[in-house]
Amino acid sequence: MASSAAGCVVIVGSGVIGRSWAMLFASGGFQVKLYDIEQQQIRNALENIRKEMKLLEQAGSLKGSLSVEEQLSLISGCPNIQEAVEGAMHIQECVPEDLELKKKIFAQLDSIIDDRVILSSSTSCLMPSKLFAGLVHVKQCIVAHPVNPPYYIPLVELVPHPETAPTTVDRTHALMKKIGQCPMRVQKEVAGFVLNRLQYAIISEAWRLVEEGIVSPSDLDLVMSEGLGMRYAFIGPLETMHLNAEGGLTSC
Repeated sequence: MASSAAGCVVIVGSGVIGRSWAMLFASGGFQVKLYDIEQQQIRNALENIRKEMKLLEQAGSLKGSLSVEEQLSLISGCPNIQEAVEGAMHIQECVPEDLELKKKIFAQLDSIIDDRVILSSSTSCLMPSKLFAGLVHVKQCIVAHPVNPPYYIPLVELVPHPETAPTTVDRTHALMKKIGQCPMRVQKEVAGFVLNRLQYAIISEAWRLVEEGIVSPSDLDLVMSEGLGMRYAFIGPLETMHLNAEGGLTSC
């Protein structure tokens, strides 16, 4: 079995996002415990992870310096949440986007962790102030929103609760970097965070242009796939404006 000196991470929820997180943390040398309420769900998830990582190895796309077998040896399942969190340094929640369900899980975790564990949610839209409301360990809580599929897209949005400790943000940022992700800090919570707000703005304008007969749906998609998308894969809109013309926004 590969060394798990990097630490222990718990994944709560064994769906697509949970499995992706498990693979990423294992690629960084972390021991990973995958928790779900159904033993069969855990077995299915572990089998899915094995198949996907084998395919990644064959394609030369496996992340990390460990072999596929070494990484797989770091991932295990556990149907008991109390046992799962024992010895954990970071807990990543990945259950469906249901506020009450997530709050119930975090309340349960809050009652059994110590002051050193980070509680992190993968939510793409739920506000931290609602998600972590009333928790004793709120200073250790943060949203770490991955972009689907997380194994292939490195961005992670870090969104703190108003009472989240700066050290929690720093530790989560360092952890994401260690597993090869690209974390960015959202300075304060806002509905939709940053990625989805930008995405919704583009989609809204795209619908308007198509609806008004200015462009066909297929040609609109070409503007992104063969134009803006290719540019933004390398540099963002603000850097583009800076490089494009003297004066930036005033020249656009």
